[in-house]
Formats: sequence, C-alpha cells, structure tokens
Amino acid sequence: MGGIMGRGFNGLTLDEARRAALAAQGFASPRPERPGAREIAATIRALGLVQIDCVNVVVPAHYQVLFSRLGPYDRAEFDRVVYECGEFTEQWAHEASFIPVETWPLLRHRMRLERFANWGFTTAAERDPEYASWVLEQVRERGPLGAEDLPPPDGVDRRIPGSWVGTVPRAVLEAHFIRGKLAAVGRRSDFSRVFDLAERRIPAEHFCRRVEREEAQRELLRIAARAHWVATAKDLADYFRMKVGEARPRIAELVEAGELAKVEVEGWRETAYLHREARIPERITAAAILSPFDPLIWTRPRVSRLFGFEYRVEIFVPQAQREYGFYVLPFLLGDRLMARVDLKVDRAARRLNVKGAWVEEGASGVEAPLARELWTLARWLGMERVAVGRRGNLARALREASARGENR
Repeated sequence: MGGIMGRGFNGLTLDEARRAALAAQGFASPRPERPGAREIAATIRALGLVQIDCVNVVVPAHYQVLFSRLGPYDRAEFDRVVYECGEFTEQWAHEASFIPVETWPLLRHRMRLERFANWGFTTAAERDPEYASWVLEQVRERGPLGAEDLPPPDGVDRRIPGSWVGTVPRAVLEAHFIRGKLAAVGRRSDFSRVFDLAERRIPAEHFCRRVEREEAQRELLRIAARAHWVATAKDLADYFRMKVGEARPRIAELVEAGELAKVEVEGWRETAYLHREARIPERITAAAILSPFDPLIWTRPRVSRLFGFEYRVEIFVPQAQREYGFYVLPFLLGDRLMARVDLKVDRAARRLNVKGAWVEEGASGVEAPLARELWTLARWLGMERVAVGRRGNLARALREASARGENR
C-alpha cells in the first residue's frame, strides 16, 4: 500500500476510495490463523468503537463485527478483553458501544439524561432522586450489581410498562451509567448490564481527566477519520453521533493542522476528507458476511456512495413491507458488496438457516465464497448444518454450493 497525501493528491477514483475505506476498517489484511486477545484488542482499537447490539437472530452484533475481520475466535476471550483487561469500557458513543478507556473522558460532555429524554426510562431516576442515590450507595457498599440485585422503591411496581429497560432498578442503574457515575463490568444471560462505580473501573488518569467540549469533539473526529480514511463531514460526524454543524468547524481545524486533506471523490457530490495516514491497497481479497450493525455500513448514504448498494435493516419494518427479510446481512467479496442473505440460527436444530439469498446485478462467482463463509460462520456458532431456502435470485446456486461445502 502506498501513502497518497504526500503525493499532493487532490482526487480519488471511486475504486480507490472504496479500497481505502475497506483498509481503514481492517479488511485489507488476511485473517489471522489463531486470533486471540491481542488481535481482538487491536481490532477494537483500530475501529475506535464497536457497537453493542444484543439481537440474537444470528449472534449479537458486537461478536460478529470481530468475526467478519478475524474469522473464528473465542467469544469468551472477547468478553475477557472488553470487561477484564482494563483497556476497554462501555459508554454511549455511536450507540451503546465498547470503547477504549481513554475515549471515556472525550464523551463526558455528552453524559446527560436529556439526550435520552424520549426513551421514557430516564424519568425513573428523576422521579425519585432519593431512591436513585440509594442505588448508587448500594453499588458503592456492595460492589458490582445488576437490576436483579435491587428492590424497587417501596410501594412502586417493579416493572415499567412499555419500556425496553423493563424495571425501575434497571432504569435507575442505566441512568447512572448514562451520567458516567457507573461503568458496565459485565453482562448476565439476559444481556442486562452489571455495574460498578465508574471511579473504580475507569483508570484515574482517564476518569479524572477533564476535556473541553471542542477538544473532545476534535479528538472524536480524529478517531472517526482514522476509521474511515476517506469520508464526508456527515460520515465523520455520524461515527460518534455528532451533529454535523458542530463537526464542521472541528474538521476545518484538522484540515488546517494538516491531519486531513480535502479531496474530490469520483461521483461524490460532497467534499471528502482524506486522513494523512491513508493508504490504498492495490486490491482487497476479503470475504465477509457483515452484521447490520457493522461500522463499515452504519451510514447508509455512504454505503450507497461507496458500493452502489442500497441497504436498510428491516427488523422494524412490517413483514408485508419487507423487501428482503427480517435479518438481512450484506456479503463483502473483494472490494464490493456482492450479495445479501436473510439469516436465522435455529439453535435447537443446530442449523444456520439461509431464508433467502440475493446477488447484486452484474455480480458473478459469488455462490462458492459465500457458501464457504456461511459454513465458517455456522461452525463458529456451533451449528452442524447450513440450510438454504428458495427465496432470492441466488438461492439455487447457493444451495448447490453449500451442499458441496458441507463435506469439507
């Protein structure tokens, strides 16, 4: 790979932009043979953050993001890395995310309940501040606690009707987490968090660090720029859910400092920004099924610009209005998004069901590498079969390729 900013480069072809973006996201290198803690930690740091999503149709998204880049690895090792090694923590970043601990103080200016006012559960902490203080003292005295370890306030129903957070104790714990008073130290079988005091879990050098809002925004955009290598202002802002109007002045400062350069990208209407460390590999040889919550595809307009691939998550779309299916995942082959598959794991039958498969117009030679990746995914998840249904223009060819791969 060769650096390009040093050549005084002021324009990129779309192919170059796509390869740079994939390299920034970790798709330019072969998967390691035996990925362990070091590779897991390095991947999270390279991405800047990993979104947590516990939808378990296939596997919770944060596990799959690493699988797409590393291949089969020990998920228990992932949990140890993010909760036990002291290098990472959870906080609201893009959405709820794993982040390096040094990123935590950069988010402090956003640790406010007002950001979640429409979520409903935050009112539980505001309605009874005495109970909220009592919960915090319980954690201080007893150590890490989850919602199941705490009673509700006297005379108050434990459940919060209509709220995803479920119960009053969990709502109050989550509110303290949002405010940065608590830190997540693990999760239970229902994926609910277990919390300890943030001051006990975030190293003092980071917990005590105070960062002015503009400096924090600038550093968050630096992280986003390293994870993109080439991106528009909106792309960079969305990585940490920043308002683009607030991001633009900070981006201009990074341009002035020589950390980013304005460039034109073939076919893009908006100005792009190129990171000074950006490299363009000559080719990308990746083959990966992407989680709907993979950072490569968070920003759907960027997916369309880079790949000519129109994508949306249809989980919340009524069934009759879905174009492809409930949990549809793109397939990256080389430097293109070539296909998509509607997947569901049947754990009782130990089977990975491919309910539908579609190839993009003009793409070819997709079925064999996709079948191999499906079998790799299935075996990583402990499944014994891959069953391909009949929906989609790729289904028949994929079914035949999958049958051949079953005996490998």
